Amino acid sequence: MTTSPPTPGLDPAEQERRQQRLEELSAALIRALSAQQALRYRGHRLEWQGKPYPLRAPHLHPEQGKDDLGSFRGVADAIALRLRHNDVELHRHWLPTPPIARLVFELLEQLRVESLVESWHPGSKHNLHHRFEAWCNQFQASGQTETHIGLLLFTLAQMSWVQLGGGPLEETTEMMIESTRMFLLREIGPAFGLLRRHRHDQAAFAEQALSIALCMDGLIDDLGRQQGTDGKQEETLSEDTKRAFGLLLDLEGGDEAGQALAEQSHHNRLRQAAEALDYRVYDGGFDREWPAHKRVRPELLARLREGLDNRIREQGINLNVLTKKLRRLLARPQRQGWRFGEEEGQLDGRRLPTLVTSVADRRVFKQEQQEPKGDAVVTFLIDNSGSMRPHIESISMLVDTLARALERVGAKVEILGFTTGHWNGGKPLKRWQREGRPANPGRLNERSHLVYKDADTPWRRARRNIAALLKDDLFREGLDGEALLWAEQRLLAQPARDRLLLVISDGCPMDTATRQCNEQDILDLHLRQVSGRLEREGRLALCALGVGLDLSDYYQHSQLLDLSRSLDNKVFDEVLTLMARALEKK
Repeated sequence: MTTSPPTPGLDPAEQERRQQRLEELSAALIRALSAQQALRYRGHRLEWQGKPYPLRAPHLHPEQGKDDLGSFRGVADAIALRLRHNDVELHRHWLPTPPIARLVFELLEQLRVESLVESWHPGSKHNLHHRFEAWCNQFQASGQTETHIGLLLFTLAQMSWVQLGGGPLEETTEMMIESTRMFLLREIGPAFGLLRRHRHDQAAFAEQALSIALCMDGLIDDLGRQQGTDGKQEETLSEDTKRAFGLLLDLEGGDEAGQALAEQSHHNRLRQAAEALDYRVYDGGFDREWPAHKRVRPELLARLREGLDNRIREQGINLNVLTKKLRRLLARPQRQGWRFGEEEGQLDGRRLPTLVTSVADRRVFKQEQQEPKGDAVVTFLIDNSGSMRPHIESISMLVDTLARALERVGAKVEILGFTTGHWNGGKPLKRWQREGRPANPGRLNERSHLVYKDADTPWRRARRNIAALLKDDLFREGLDGEALLWAEQRLLAQPARDRLLLVISDGCPMDTATRQCNEQDILDLHLRQVSGRLEREGRLALCALGVGLDLSDYYQHSQLLDLSRSLDNKVFDEVLTLMARALEKK
């Protein structure tokens, strides 16, 4: 699924949130229809079983702001059908090598699986029809049907769609492709006539599709030579036509094309580099863990807390409503003793004499009393890098309010922060310089971990200490990977059924000295390494709120947080939805 250019008049953060929401809904729909739970969007890329899932058919690339919701629904239905009815290994076996032949083969296979939509899913059939027609209209509007090759590919797409049961064409489209269709039928007629017959048999269909794809490859090659391009297929298609068909023609060929595409992706290369990373700390002797309130004068801390309370009151946040929503998310019924003197339930042996002394009194039963309570620990891990200063007041209000509500439902809450001891390297950097600047030294700053509230301290006793978040001169640079390890260690030490680690950050890790003195960006790779391990192990639920930035490249479950508006119910609902997704997949 592609992203769209910003919609005029729409805030970029709102644009990003809408894109994320569309992707979440689409992924949920695909999982439900295909029964493939290992499918999700990450960094605007569709992933299946942890690897990028290529969408090689031209009509599977709608754009937010350009296409309507029906198009996105149609694409989701189309991908679900592909997952259900396509044997990946069989497909790879028949996949041709020449780029244009591969393009045609992929298109035919996608139209085949879409033709298998069940009759009892009329909504899905309508969505597929709507999406294909929308793509056709966009392709024609782009002017690509005015080129010989664009018209040839477009005509084949229309013919195949009709042949596989897509429906009748519009009269204007019929007239436009008529002569090209007659030409193509003379070239691909026998194989084309067998497509519908074999649509339930992927192998038999692939044989005919391969024949058509190779024939189309030859026809376009001939057109290229006629136009003086020396048979170079990449030159026979304009850039607009390539974009319209949603494919680049320089994909790896051969039997391993699908696997090669996944392994060559930028995301996979980063993940492989992260897994192989040997993360080093040049000198950890200066690292510190601080109770945050010890870094702030008591009188200043009192003023900061008073200001935070005033800002929270101004927002008018309904704490009772938030508590009810969190109770539905986290609370589970727990035994809280018995209720006696009931008229039904289990017989209470201590009240049996009542049956003799008062025959009409039926209150001789007892019932087990259960009360919903949250057996959970939630850790808020807050990035205390310098770029977070403009947002820290809103983040403080958000975290403080969530901590109060979580404690009301019986959950424990920990609030942590992470930064560095100095800007641009600290004492480890000076030692490295004295020792001759050896290559690839690793981390060259001292880490500084801050505890604003530990899990065992109630909010009422910790409320003043939480206000230390507003002491902005504590903010320097960020070592996110090590902070995740620290938060994980503290969180796993807490006995609870549910453990949730919620990271709040505005970007990738940054320590200038470390980045400049190592060959690779070890901080970025280390964060990917740690977050990937936590997500694979599943001992805790991990999610992230990106302050003005999409963090889905680092975290499987993330949400863009817009702090330019007031903290209304919508903001808290977005956070709770993120928490629910993370806990569900744990």
